[in-house]
Amino acid sequence: MKILHTVEFYHPSIGGMQEVVKQISERLVELGHDVTVATTRLESRCHCNINGVKVVEFDISGNFVRGMSGNVKEYQEYLLNNDFDIITNFAAQQWGTDAMLQIIDQVKCRKVFVPTGFSGLYLDMYKDYFNQMKTWLLRYDMNIFLSDDYRDINFARKCGVQNISLIPNGASEKEFSKDSHADIRAKYDIPSSDFLILHVGSHTGIKGHKEIIKIVNKAKIKNATVLIVANKVGIGCSYSCKLSQLVWKANVRHWLDNKKLIIKNLSREDTVAAYKQADLFLFPSNVECSPIVLFECMASKTPFLSSDVGNAKEIATWSKSGTILPTLVTKGGLSKVNIEGSIKILENLYSDRVSLSKMANSGYQAWLEKFTWEKIAQEYEKLYIQLLFKREPL
Repeated sequence: MKILHTVEFYHPSIGGMQEVVKQISERLVELGHDVTVATTRLESRCHCNINGVKVVEFDISGNFVRGMSGNVKEYQEYLLNNDFDIITNFAAQQWGTDAMLQIIDQVKCRKVFVPTGFSGLYLDMYKDYFNQMKTWLLRYDMNIFLSDDYRDINFARKCGVQNISLIPNGASEKEFSKDSHADIRAKYDIPSSDFLILHVGSHTGIKGHKEIIKIVNKAKIKNATVLIVANKVGIGCSYSCKLSQLVWKANVRHWLDNKKLIIKNLSREDTVAAYKQADLFLFPSNVECSPIVLFECMASKTPFLSSDVGNAKEIATWSKSGTILPTLVTKGGLSKVNIEGSIKILENLYSDRVSLSKMANSGYQAWLEKFTWEKIAQEYEKLYIQLLFKREPL
């Protein structure tokens, strides 16, 4: 098959959506398909063929609501004038999808949409956008959702959309099934006896860094290290996190309890090693769709505590390796954990190493059976083939 995946950002850009499209695209290439990714031009991208995936770049930014700037017409002509069998748009509210929505009836190949959450669904500025989305969803041959109970799939069902498929996210067997050469504990002077609490999430300001620091700061635990792995994104929370780290170091109680806070931007190899050496993953994020980091917890045998965000509750049920923290969801759709309630859960699990071990093994087995990227890519391939056997595209 000749397949086009569209996504706002792609490797070497770092992020959840980038990783999803990279993993699926590369594995479809391994299965023998011709895969191209259309994405934003990056100066840091040195090659237009990455592990067999062709990358076509466009100087475009923005979305339907904020407005799109750059060579939008060139992109639309590219969609119309190439003989792809399948075009899949990953994520709403970004130019790669929104520019195609303007010409969707002219696109004659099979069309697939992976909404990834509809993060702006409750925002006033996106009201008209989602009114039109009711019709756009019907123009796709298939809409792939990552969860069976989240705002995007519930919106689609409410609109009477029938062409729905559920394919979850996953974690890489290539990364997590091999031995890690990096030793994060040795590299950052974390004793083997320390209880290592890990978080992986960019400095966006909505990944829960502030909440993590509050929870562990107040928790009655000793000999513990919090490692926040984060890359800087715009203004975000990188400066406030640095300030929190300085305040943490100045707190005498942390010295007495031997509680440390480390905030680093790690390489991917070191990040995977950190997963494998962590005792617990803490994820009080405010906004998600289907967090890849929780699947990576499963793959690394790392139990997790998460806010009720995206389909984290569903992932906890699938894996039996996570606990959902008490969470209030605001009218704007932000998930806010209850700090005191979260502290109690952390303290209880910190003292229950038997439960931690059971959770770790349960999650790992679930990942092996259902949630490797190899298996996820095979599900995409199967769906694409089924669509090609339909007589007429929608």
